[in-house]
Amino acid sequence: MSSLIENNGVLIGWLLVMGQIGLFALVVLLSIAFLLLLDRKVWASVMMRKGPNVVGPFGLLQSFADFGKFLLKEIIIPAGANKTVFLLAPVMTVALAFAGWAVIPVAPGWVISDLNVGILYLFAVSSLGVYGIIMGGWASNSKYPFLGSLRSAAQMVSYEVSIGLIIINVILVSGSMNLTAIVDHQGSGFWTWHILSFNNILLFPVMVVAFVMFFVSALAETNRPPFDLPEAESELVAGYQVEYSSTPYLLFMLGEYFNIVLMCAMMAILFFGGWHGVVPFGSDFVNQFPVWMVNLGHLAWFMAKTLFFFFLFALIKAVVPRYRYDQLMRLGWKIFLPTALAAVVITGGYVVYVGVQG
Repeated sequence: MSSLIENNGVLIGWLLVMGQIGLFALVVLLSIAFLLLLDRKVWASVMMRKGPNVVGPFGLLQSFADFGKFLLKEIIIPAGANKTVFLLAPVMTVALAFAGWAVIPVAPGWVISDLNVGILYLFAVSSLGVYGIIMGGWASNSKYPFLGSLRSAAQMVSYEVSIGLIIINVILVSGSMNLTAIVDHQGSGFWTWHILSFNNILLFPVMVVAFVMFFVSALAETNRPPFDLPEAESELVAGYQVEYSSTPYLLFMLGEYFNIVLMCAMMAILFFGGWHGVVPFGSDFVNQFPVWMVNLGHLAWFMAKTLFFFFLFALIKAVVPRYRYDQLMRLGWKIFLPTALAAVVITGGYVVYVGVQG
């Protein structure tokens, strides 16, 4: 962003920056609409039914019809609710969920803000996201959403610890907290992706275990099945958002899907080479094409990887039974936390005594 302002002046530069952010937001929102349809289609296929197939060809416009319905429905606020906090909670949730995308590089140079401490920024934003859920549960003035919000807060905090320790392994191997640098570190082919680590073969089992823990922790962090316990209908009547309707409810759901796709993108960036393809093309071949066309190819790779992980999220939602809450917390604190700590110790020792091969 700073380069746009320096090269085009303050006014034009800021207009270009706002246009860039607006275009990025539009693409992400459209992607969420079709990914939501994919989520429902996968769930329907596992249950051997059709899923949405009426609105638009093959049901492609179903998400937009649902969006219009949410906008037109009446906003109902409980009589005893704190109206200000009640309405602020979903806005805060979706704003913080979208803010995390500011540091996600989708192609070389295609990132809103290429921060050197991008991972720390993501930690800060994702940690603040808990407050929106707590505010929504408390402001509803009902014990059921309040209990659901407390469950969600405990669950998110528990698995954020494991996610943080897992990412430390990637930081140690790549030597940077900049997400673009982490992607570039894996740019020489699939054998340099962190999940495989063929150049550092002794770290291969550590990185595989780290990825599996990251994937499971991402499910718990985003309240996805089988860890959707804050929304366990049999116990809490759909959890912290049970008193919400219309647009505020839509904002909560948008925030949840923003976070889900963000986690899928993070798995692609941290472990699977981000926008890099399976085998790199030589510079002589790449230089034959315009930069924007090459970047579109990189974007296609990034989107394909993110889509694959989202498909896994959708599939797990349909085929894995729900955990009990005590099982969820035991998995996070008694299994993932010590395992992630051990992985950090092993990776740190390898980096210090053996050295990372680029």
